[in-house]
Amino acid sequence: MSVLEIVILLPILAALAIWLGAPARATSVGAAILNLLILLGLVFQFKSASAGGAGFAFQNARVVLENPAITFGVGADGVALILALLTVLVTFAAVWQIAADKPAIYHIASLLIAGGALGAFLSTDVFFIYAFHELALIPTFLMIGLYGHGEDSHRKAVAWKTTIYLGAGSLILLAGLAWVVLEYSGGQKLTFDLNALRAQAAATPLPIEKQAQIFFVLLLGFGTLVSLFPLHSWAAPAYATAPTPVAMLHSGVLKKFGLYGLLRIALPLLPQGIHVEWVQQALLFMLLGNILIMGFVTIAQRSLDQVLGNSSVMHMGYIFLGLAAGSELALQGAVLLMFAHGISVALLFALAGRMRNQLGTLEFEKLGGLGSHAPVFTILFAFGTFASIGLPGLANFSGEVMIFLGAFGGNGNTQFGPLQWTVVFAVWGVVMSAVYMLRAYRSIFQGSAKAGLFMNDPAVSQRIPLILLAAALLIVGCCPWLLLGLMKSLSAAPVAAM
Repeated sequence: MSVLEIVILLPILAALAIWLGAPARATSVGAAILNLLILLGLVFQFKSASAGGAGFAFQNARVVLENPAITFGVGADGVALILALLTVLVTFAAVWQIAADKPAIYHIASLLIAGGALGAFLSTDVFFIYAFHELALIPTFLMIGLYGHGEDSHRKAVAWKTTIYLGAGSLILLAGLAWVVLEYSGGQKLTFDLNALRAQAAATPLPIEKQAQIFFVLLLGFGTLVSLFPLHSWAAPAYATAPTPVAMLHSGVLKKFGLYGLLRIALPLLPQGIHVEWVQQALLFMLLGNILIMGFVTIAQRSLDQVLGNSSVMHMGYIFLGLAAGSELALQGAVLLMFAHGISVALLFALAGRMRNQLGTLEFEKLGGLGSHAPVFTILFAFGTFASIGLPGLANFSGEVMIFLGAFGGNGNTQFGPLQWTVVFAVWGVVMSAVYMLRAYRSIFQGSAKAGLFMNDPAVSQRIPLILLAAALLIVGCCPWLLLGLMKSLSAAPVAAM
């Protein structure tokens, strides 16, 4: 069994062990720590294992079907490894945060989401990439409906809405993936192997207009899973309602699957599709909806969970901007921001969950003055707040700057076209982020407690995962080359001037 298969199966087997009666907390935390150590080891070994090439390292394949050709293939390039590292970091923090009085299903659901995400990121077969993501969605729906926050009717309504949106997105995605497989398999037997499909796409690319059509179908499917505007309305209520570990894992990790799918499947197989004028313009309008419209919506919120949920939707617009630009600088910035956003939003949801547990509310009008009672909590929240804003020295800043520069002129464009105008408008999202995050920080930690609510700092043992997430933001922010050095060339084709 290869090391990547162990990484994928370990959380799934741990969930099974808990279901069969193993101690929940010890099993889940132990599996999370072991996976984190394995991934760190793979990161250190990656350059030698990949031999400086742009392909996959640590590869292994097990034939499942001969015709159509389906294999349980695993492999990691720099992008997959970065997102797998994000997954194990957030998983460790999420399972550690589960209170002792919570039922074992919290640990089982968290581990299944983690296992599904790892399988999606590390598989090299389109069938298993899709299947593992669907595996991760099932516990998400169940946990929102059964153990989410709010009244029973509200939880069920949010769970159904999330199920309908993501189910529809998955069906559209399935149609797009099937279309790609059929086109590139030709008259021969069908193959779902990503390496074989990419080789076929390089040898005999599809006509540009057909690439555009398939790419747009994939964009709608993957985009729904990412909450691309206007297919976004499920996301903020789902994150605000979900139990804390589920909110951390879905917003921080699983949400990146759609972006990863576009980067891993759509762009290499359909390199010209995204640059056809009507596709490009549609994507630019949609991502501006994420940044500007959702920015104003977030400013209007008066509860921390709603701010974080809507903010998460807003920040996806920056990453879509990097994908739309297609330059090497912008694509690397998009991957870096995927990691940074995952860490920062997971940290903020973890802290918001702790605040809700102690105070019973996240409404700004009932909070205030917590900084004088919980200084460690205040500092940790500041890391998440300033990272979300894009403060220099924290990881989000590097990704956002690379995206803006790569989109504005990263391809040597001298014309001022739609892409450059999109960057001009998108930069204002940074100002919006500062408005709603600093207002939230002031409302919670400064002044006096309006409703007499106070909270204590987390115990020393509970600070460990929170400090780890904050440290990751600081380390990657100061040394972004640690992650950038793992990535090879990402641009699939020259980008037409916009």
